[in-house]
Amino acid sequence: MSTAEHEKGAVRETPDRYGAFPRLTPEQLEDLSAHGERRRTAEGEVLYREGEPFREFLAILSGTVEILHDQGGPDERTVAVHGPGRFLGELGLLEGQAAFNTAVVREAGEILAVPVERQRALVGSDPVLGDLILRAYLGRRYLLIGLGAGFRILGSCYSRDTLRLREFAARNRLPHRWVDLERDKEAEALLRRFAIRPEETPVVLWQGERLLRNPSNAELARIIGLPAPSSENERCDVMVVGAGPAGLAAAVYGASDGLTTVTVDAVATGGQAATSSRIENYLGFPSGISGGELIERAVLQAHKFGARLMVPAEVSTLTPQDDEYVVTFTDGSRAQAGAVVLASGVRYRRLEVPGIDRLEGISVYYAATVHEAGLCRADPVAVVGGGNSAGQAALFLAQHASGVHLLVRGGDLNANMSRYLVDQVEQHPKIEVLLHTEVRGIAGEEKLESLTVEDNASNERRELQAAALFVFIGARPRTEWLGGVLALDEKGFVLTGADAGAVADANRWAPLGREPMLLETTLPGVFAAGDVRSGSVKRVASATGEGAMAIRLVHEHRERRGNLVTADSEGRRPVTGGSVSSR
Repeated sequence: MSTAEHEKGAVRETPDRYGAFPRLTPEQLEDLSAHGERRRTAEGEVLYREGEPFREFLAILSGTVEILHDQGGPDERTVAVHGPGRFLGELGLLEGQAAFNTAVVREAGEILAVPVERQRALVGSDPVLGDLILRAYLGRRYLLIGLGAGFRILGSCYSRDTLRLREFAARNRLPHRWVDLERDKEAEALLRRFAIRPEETPVVLWQGERLLRNPSNAELARIIGLPAPSSENERCDVMVVGAGPAGLAAAVYGASDGLTTVTVDAVATGGQAATSSRIENYLGFPSGISGGELIERAVLQAHKFGARLMVPAEVSTLTPQDDEYVVTFTDGSRAQAGAVVLASGVRYRRLEVPGIDRLEGISVYYAATVHEAGLCRADPVAVVGGGNSAGQAALFLAQHASGVHLLVRGGDLNANMSRYLVDQVEQHPKIEVLLHTEVRGIAGEEKLESLTVEDNASNERRELQAAALFVFIGARPRTEWLGGVLALDEKGFVLTGADAGAVADANRWAPLGREPMLLETTLPGVFAAGDVRSGSVKRVASATGEGAMAIRLVHEHRERRGNLVTADSEGRRPVTGGSVSSR
């Protein structure tokens, strides 16, 4: 929208077509008034600015407010215009992130301002108001991502660091736009404007003028406002390693039970579940839910109860100390925990094909999100795998690619894929299922152009055109850092319960007078939940249940002494499933 239109008073309220811009009722505004203050506004006043943290939740009582991206910069544009009854902000307000746009008063009036911390508490205590705000903020975040708002990543599609930054932004659901050094006309102008040589890329442009040259994931996270590990040796009741469904469930239940709970992840919240375009068999969501939305809701729930989430924060060592544990991070910072829940999940196995490593991250991927799908529009792609992840990826990619080859090593799609997915895959006109098929070779210099595949029943080979290859052929646990610390099975998954008890150090457990509990490892007070645990069921619902169960067992570990359970002065056994205060 141009300045001339502003001067003519042509700023009109943005219609609420997607449920992202609802209006608060007079009763809801009245309830909010008890927690904030009314304030007059002046035309042109900036209520919050891009790149700065949110300090207040703002509701409009009268007047209008315009939301701008890149205010005052060459890419300035209107994101939305709000009138009386609307509220401002987006997901970053609830998650402690910086603002991705700027709010400017266009018509003077009055606003209601509620301090952010008080508003976060209200979202948790008022389910109707909380759900209204949460749904709106989720919708606004996805609109911002679709608009390409937020920071810009300038770099080559052939650069691994460019792809690293793009993956980190996508996995953390951060609004951003990629400017392709080779293909985007804007790239050359940006190089000249900021005096950047092509070999100095990738760079991140933040707030229009701030430049970060090939930042680490941690550096990018800090300017956005994602929390970092402290350099001081902090202490918590429970340290949760991994922020997938199991880790987030442990965070929610631990914090809601009154335990000081810290959850860390090396890359992003959500784990493998966040990369799923649609989960249709998760209890309570009959029409399905995207992995990203499910995880975002879990993150807000964890924040609501006071859990601390730190991303990226990679754990390097776990060391017993007295009756507790010291967790050391790769940046050298440390934390002490009374109990630890290992929920670090798995990473997908690499496809062993000659020359494939040079194309990994460029046109060979191990996840299928909007980020990857946007790179192969109107081109044919191939998906390798016969499980649910492969089926979900094929269906999602069929919305973007001209066609999808689903390559399955076995002879029966029903063997490892849920029936509802099999039906959808087989009936989709853009998906070709090739059974008994394995990849034997790839072709393409700077990016993938075609695949050589073989029918393992007839040994017949053929060539398939494919601009991208998505691999879902099983997974291996993220337990490299645990070798020699606790017992793992032959595949590297963490042993728990009776399996852990069979190989545990008797001298360590004898003083306790007990054996490892169901999810407990060979170290007392260290539990494993979700995909990282040996023998676990690889489902989102199962991981969530184990995360919650792990906290129940943490309570028992805290209260039990040998074969006894701590009792009060009247000899009554405490209820371990309820609230337990932090030490």
